[in-house]
Amino acid sequence: MSNNEIIPQYDVVRQNYSPKEKLLLGELRENLVDLAISSGGNFQPNEDKLLNDIRSFLFARLSQDPQNNKLTNEYLDTLSLKLLRDIIGYGEIDPLIQDDDLEEIMINGIDKPVFVYHRKYGMMKTNIRFDDEKELTDLIDSIARQINRRIDQETPILDGRLVDGSRINATIPPASADGPTLTIRKFKKDPLTVIDLINSKTISVELAAFLWLCFDGLGVKSANAIISGGTSSGKTTTLNALCAFINPKERIITIEDTLELQIPHEHVIRMETKPANIENKGELTMNDLVKNSLRQRPDRIIVGEVRADEAITLFTALNTGHSGFGTLHSNDARETITRLTNEPMSVPKIMIGAIDFIIMQNRIYTPSGVSFRRISEVAEVVGIEEGVVQLNKIFEWNPETDQIENVSVSSKTLSQIANLSGRSINDLGREIENRQTVLNHMVKQDIRSVDDVKAILDLYYKDSEKVLNRILLGR
Repeated sequence: MSNNEIIPQYDVVRQNYSPKEKLLLGELRENLVDLAISSGGNFQPNEDKLLNDIRSFLFARLSQDPQNNKLTNEYLDTLSLKLLRDIIGYGEIDPLIQDDDLEEIMINGIDKPVFVYHRKYGMMKTNIRFDDEKELTDLIDSIARQINRRIDQETPILDGRLVDGSRINATIPPASADGPTLTIRKFKKDPLTVIDLINSKTISVELAAFLWLCFDGLGVKSANAIISGGTSSGKTTTLNALCAFINPKERIITIEDTLELQIPHEHVIRMETKPANIENKGELTMNDLVKNSLRQRPDRIIVGEVRADEAITLFTALNTGHSGFGTLHSNDARETITRLTNEPMSVPKIMIGAIDFIIMQNRIYTPSGVSFRRISEVAEVVGIEEGVVQLNKIFEWNPETDQIENVSVSSKTLSQIANLSGRSINDLGREIENRQTVLNHMVKQDIRSVDDVKAILDLYYKDSEKVLNRILLGR
């Protein structure tokens, strides 16, 4: 990596093929496509068998050439492995796909550098570029086949997810005038947990403990929340991390356009929308899935992104005793209310009170181009006065100190939990402090994996005193 330019350079060691080897690679790909088509899109190659088949194919082809003086076992083994990685991987961009430090891969067309967004260094320019439009089109076609989708002039936009969960968007002419494009949003193989968010200062320990208590609700009132923010502000990552606070006894149903949430609970149903086929049949919309979820006895409904008429269905569910989370694109808490109550969502204001918290998350850019994410505001919906939804700011990020500060005098949600549970506000304050102790312990002991965090949270739900005593005794 080089950081001497305005946009830092990300260099990849590229596979180099001779003209003859490129022809062989093309023939192998065509053979694999024929196998995939004949299997109805269910072709799952065995890597060891495929490697042997490639080696046999190369030996058969290359041994026919009397001029070939490179046909050694070492050459065949090396070339077979290179071709295997190209065929079952992602060709030129396979090293980018494999790099867990990359968040986004962006191919903007032919004869242009491929860009990446690095989790640490921000936007970077790679030494990869596609000079041949067919090569890029073949890559997009290959990805489309992997996910059982099609992309052609009639349907020039491809939207879906890869086997590893990465989100993919591709376009070809006429949708993109300058040629094919490909954008891949990658997700960490080891998902970020609430401890990671605390370590990166996206959320404070105090706010995390407060939300933990509210989302749990001590079994009497589980708080609902909308996480709002701009594109790539980290809404889904934060939602995924905060879902760990849901009581393990709850039945959770997640509804997304592209499966991204990786909730560690056992009792989870994941649902995904589906576009219509070429006959304009078989579409499953977000609203279809939200309506269907109500027939599945959910305790918690989580909508990956609230955008249209599914909002009314979701809020109807929230107003009839279900709990829920969702994300939404907006710039502040007031705009979140405005977007919810206007077209195309059109949620009646009387229903907005079903939401307890609006959690705002922002992506803040530094002069060097590197960015960081912060929960900038947590606002509580406290009621409606003269047709205006009233908001009470609970927490707010202070950019001067880079701290998330508790700015509330009181919380309606805590008062409701106190009344329903028969406990005092002071009792709840002590409970929040206890949960801060647990979170601080995980931070200090570097307990941050999904499984390890879940294990401690589950144990706390089962026997909180035992967990606190162990922490105090240093065990």
